[in-house]
Amino acid sequence: MYYVYVLQSQTDHGLYIGFTGNLSKRVVQHNEGESGSTACRRPLKLIYYEAYLLESDALGRERFLKSGSGRRYLDKQLRGYFDQRPRCKTA
Repeated sequence: MYYVYVLQSQTDHGLYIGFTGNLSKRVVQHNEGESGSTACRRPLKLIYYEAYLLESDALGRERFLKSGSGRRYLDKQLRGYFDQRPRCKTA
């Protein structure tokens, strides 16, 4: 399985979108500071993920979610979550 995931920083409330073959291990790596792009934004909380059988499908979805249309999709998909929790729109 391949996963596309969204993490939310508990310090700046921004989002990080990523791709992995091992979701639980990757979330631990992010929270242990092993990823340069999120090390200073810890702790991070997994708020959304999708699973794919093919790596190419997951990579395509990751690219989409990082786009403006993908960010708008996440805003709608996670509306209830964001209504209850702060969010930084610029991250």
